[in-house]
Amino acid sequence: MKVLVVGSGGREHAIVWKIAQNTNVEKIYCAPGNGGTALEDKCENVNIEDKQELAEFVEKNNIELTVVGPEVYLTDGIVDEFKKRGLRIFGPSKEAAKLEGSKAYSKTFMEKYGVKTASYEVFEDRDKALEYLKKCEYPIVIKADGLAAGKGVVICEDYTQAKSTIDDFMINDIFKGSGKKVVIEEFLEGPEASILSITDGNIIIPFMSAKDHKQIYDGGKGPNTGGMGAVSPNPYCSEEVLKAFEKDIMNPTLKGIKTEKFDYTGIIFFGIIITKKGPYLLEYNVRFGDPETQAVLPLMKSDLVELINSAVDKKLSSFNLEWYKGASCCVVGASKGYPLSYEVGFEIEGFKNPSRVFAAGVKYDSGKLKTSGGRVLCTQAFGKTLGEAIDKAYENLKLVNFKGMYYRKDIGRCN
Repeated sequence: MKVLVVGSGGREHAIVWKIAQNTNVEKIYCAPGNGGTALEDKCENVNIEDKQELAEFVEKNNIELTVVGPEVYLTDGIVDEFKKRGLRIFGPSKEAAKLEGSKAYSKTFMEKYGVKTASYEVFEDRDKALEYLKKCEYPIVIKADGLAAGKGVVICEDYTQAKSTIDDFMINDIFKGSGKKVVIEEFLEGPEASILSITDGNIIIPFMSAKDHKQIYDGGKGPNTGGMGAVSPNPYCSEEVLKAFEKDIMNPTLKGIKTEKFDYTGIIFFGIIITKKGPYLLEYNVRFGDPETQAVLPLMKSDLVELINSAVDKKLSSFNLEWYKGASCCVVGASKGYPLSYEVGFEIEGFKNPSRVFAAGVKYDSGKLKTSGGRVLCTQAFGKTLGEAIDKAYENLKLVNFKGMYYRKDIGRCN
């Protein structure tokens, strides 16, 4: 069979790598892909990003399955476009993708179906938001309503920071429209967890838990990024936490999906926080996480294509999802200056040295791999224990180099 993977990041490289392990897959196209997918077994990059053109490419090349990586395609309705043409695609409809596309919509959904989450208010008027913030207890959390590449959440320690954040979102428009509406949310304390899951609209099967590290600096300091590394399983996700997650978050979410009659066949990602009162839901994502995917998929013993096909065929309840024992860690190597301004175009040395490198901001140019983005690549490693996996991932990262490479030193070692 032929498969199309849509996207260009480290997540898509990991998906391509996992799909290539299926012996029935003869060809994978990645659109637009990156320098890593260009070198991956069975894979060819195609420079197409428009959803109609992608659908036409699938029809012309008799591609049997499309897997969508980035959220922007899902919120833009790529699944609706493909299904209208009778094409097989893995992902939620445009309506269902609003669970990620609008923080205000998702909080209303959580409240409606009894999903355990923090108290909140929604504002579209700057002055009303500032009046509310004068009365709040701090810290307080401010979220851009729309998509912001994982950077639209700010924990504000005082009113001055909160006012500055509101002005950045609503007046300076740093997220190009996504912050014109904001959610102001109660601050919850505790370690966070990422629980990627798969659904066919009838059941949800959670994957191995993961822990992302969002801030740019060690100790969870500095501005948010798209993610600087991840470990799996999450050491804070005890059996007790996972049972509470299913009862208070996952099951009510499934009830909502069914009641709203969402066309939802795809990944549903739960971003949770583990407090003294148990887990609370922070947000939904409607696709594979990045960089959690790069840590989680290598632990998946089951075949990803078979898993996805069972979901598309609405037969997920009969699928036996299996995992390797042990732990996984991935550490991101980023361009100097990320997530603010940074230079690109530097040659990457030693890319093939470690056992597993997933490319993100990498381009293949005249036989050489060069940096082309903020998060450039990540190294992934297994271990019998989490500590062993972390050590190996860092050892692997030392085998790769490009000018100005920056990485956190504490992935998996701090909460």
